[in-house]
Amino acid sequence: MSKRALNPPTADTVATVDTEAQPTHLFSLKPKRGPQSRQFDEQALSFGTSVRGSGVVWATMSAMTLRRLEIIPIDGLPEIRPGDDLAGMIMSACASSLGDHEQLQDNDVLIVSQKVISKAEDRLVKVDPNDPQSHKPLVLAESHRVIRRRGDLIITETKHGFICANSGIDRSNVDADVACLLPEDSDRSARRLRDAIKGRLGVEIGIVVADTFGRPWRRGLTDIAIGCAGILPILDLRGTEDATGRELHVTEVCLVDELAGAAELVRGKSTGIAVALIRGIDPAWMGEGSVVGEIVRHPNEDLFR
Repeated sequence: MSKRALNPPTADTVATVDTEAQPTHLFSLKPKRGPQSRQFDEQALSFGTSVRGSGVVWATMSAMTLRRLEIIPIDGLPEIRPGDDLAGMIMSACASSLGDHEQLQDNDVLIVSQKVISKAEDRLVKVDPNDPQSHKPLVLAESHRVIRRRGDLIITETKHGFICANSGIDRSNVDADVACLLPEDSDRSARRLRDAIKGRLGVEIGIVVADTFGRPWRRGLTDIAIGCAGILPILDLRGTEDATGRELHVTEVCLVDELAGAAELVRGKSTGIAVALIRGIDPAWMGEGSVVGEIVRHPNEDLFR
């Protein structure tokens, strides 16, 4: 990959600096080796500015584009029941939250809580409301194998390949006598939702199904993607260069996990907001892929199995 020599900016390069201006785009990315590729070529490179105090900081980027992203909570989604028209309900909530002049657009990405997907698909099981452990038999039934046990906590590998607590079964934000299971196929759920919205509005959007997981050897929870459609799961930057010109050999960015985590900042855990819209995604990031097929690590590649 070629790289142009860069000279420091001069007085002729910059006439004025708008202290309120957003950072400019430094790169344009284009797919390499077909639409399913996760690699990108450098198409153009230029100087850009960001304002820090009264000075100007000059920067270059070697693989990705400086972009301004908007993360918008979608309020007004009613309680979801089995068999509900989830696509129609989300579109109505978007119309209410966004206003008529800012309806869903091409390259928008909707981050949708796993819980509403599971409710719409009737992945709900009755349990004893007076027994906080009554869902434990479901944990084993929904697991592929048990990884670890400690007291009431069970870490399992689900049938999808996810490593998580209690096979992803959750009793929050549901009726007291109900346990909520993960969707049978979250990628399929995302595709169905994407196709339903596209069929009605004619827009090309991405869908990320998000759930809250812990991380090995780290405290705290974060939202990650358990299903996606219309958005590339992985941006493969191997073969591109870092800011110093060194070739990247192992860097694969889990795009959908980053989007899921960012959206959780506006959705929260107790607000009742199940959907967030992310606007400003690079169109080159839109495409087809699968969380289970591309993000879940195969056992042959796992150093801990």
